[in-house]
Amino acid sequence: MATLRNLKIKTSTCKRLIKEFHSYEKEVEREAAKTADMKEKGADRYDLKQQENVLAESRMMIPDCRKRLEASLADLKGTLTELEEESNQKEGPEIEEARTIIAEVDKLFQTAEV
Repeated sequence: MATLRNLKIKTSTCKRLIKEFHSYEKEVEREAAKTADMKEKGADRYDLKQQENVLAESRMMIPDCRKRLEASLADLKGTLTELEEESNQKEGPEIEEARTIIAEVDKLFQTAEV
């Protein structure tokens, strides 16, 4: 049985994962700029290789985070649907917040695919 408490928890999880996703995107940008700067300045091969490894690790985290966000979104949608059907609650701040987060994640996925 879905409860408002479960809905709030799942909404918070999605919010946290959105922040994490954006954080990884920024980290990749920052590390890519650092790598390009090192190449420009003719940095030591070993240091450059290490920086490229850091960049590769950062890039690997984005698909992982996206997968966790997709799972969390599906969980949130299921809980929201269950709550609306079982308890006939279609309004309220928790429900509106969940709908807002769902729309935000859907928009994030659409822009990421383009």
